[in-house]
Amino acid sequence: MKFNTKVIHGGQHHDPSTGAVMPPVYQTSTYVQTSPGQPLGDYEYSRAANPTRTALENALASIENGTRGLAFSSGLAATDCILRGFKAGDEVIAMDDLYGGTYRMFSRIYKDSGIKFHFVDMTDIAKLKSLINENTKLIWVETPTNPLMKLADIQEISKITKEHKIWLAVDNTFATPYLQKPLDLGADIVMHSATKYLGGHSDVIAGALIVKDEALGEQLHFQQFATGATLGPMDSFLVLRGIKTLSLRVQRHCENGEKVVEYLTKHPKIKTVYYPGLPSHPFHEIAKKQMKGFGGMVSFTFNSGKKEDSIAFLEKLKVFTLAESLGGVESLANHPALMTHASIPADKRAEVGITDDLVRLSVGIEDAEDLIADLEQALA
Repeated sequence: MKFNTKVIHGGQHHDPSTGAVMPPVYQTSTYVQTSPGQPLGDYEYSRAANPTRTALENALASIENGTRGLAFSSGLAATDCILRGFKAGDEVIAMDDLYGGTYRMFSRIYKDSGIKFHFVDMTDIAKLKSLINENTKLIWVETPTNPLMKLADIQEISKITKEHKIWLAVDNTFATPYLQKPLDLGADIVMHSATKYLGGHSDVIAGALIVKDEALGEQLHFQQFATGATLGPMDSFLVLRGIKTLSLRVQRHCENGEKVVEYLTKHPKIKTVYYPGLPSHPFHEIAKKQMKGFGGMVSFTFNSGKKEDSIAFLEKLKVFTLAESLGGVESLANHPALMTHASIPADKRAEVGITDDLVRLSVGIEDAEDLIADLEQALA
């Protein structure tokens, strides 16, 4: 199947008991057994597996070209599941420009576990290689990054990880499998905050892991089962419903994103626009190589460099909604330093380039003319 067909039919089957076209919401915790240890069907207890969640997990594996998909209660729960496989003395190399929640987990939750984390600019391949040693177990890549839209060359990094027998995990939340397929480029694990583009309607919190190696999939499933961060059946239904329209939505996000970027790059009050589709973007060629399109996420700064200007702009928006999160059908605006990345220390934010005047937009699927008119009145 091609992608547009996969999001609707990939890994999916009509309900065998009723013929329902959409998988029913199996709102049950347990399943009957005919004899001790002999379940009537394939399910025993919903923390281990639930038919609605299984339908979603099969769809996730299909759209990322993996063999196993796992659905979690959030993107951070999915990330945490990977780290559960490591022990004191192991080392992780991570992108320096990360989602604030990922950085918080790495630097604070696991700070006393004995796992050592290195944060590095993944575009500096020589620096990346210099940090690898016998204790390195994982390289964590986010591309494009949140919020500065930096890119990492997944294929080049995968050559390094395969040479050293290290896992490569890619946060594919911003790009979605419609635009980028990390497993095909050599990654071992793909992570999604399914809250964002996969769900697509700002009505669910969910996470996902997808792998190609079946043994790795079994290991991650055991870690998920043993720690319990699974996705409930109703939330699984909502994400699966969102995936059905992923292609159409992301196409529109990309179209609108490009129009918003064109407007912002010409505005006299705007200093820098961060968008991988711009020829001036330092990693534009990488984006062209590994992405089908450039997405709907845009960040920018002001010529004045003043935090007050960014706050005043955000307070005046009427069509864009000032809120955390991204990837929904509605356009959202965010101040990273005060909102999504506030948990990162100010000196670290400054080090990677998250300034106090930086604004991040999640461009939705409304009429582009209305979005631009809203930006115009807020900047006036």
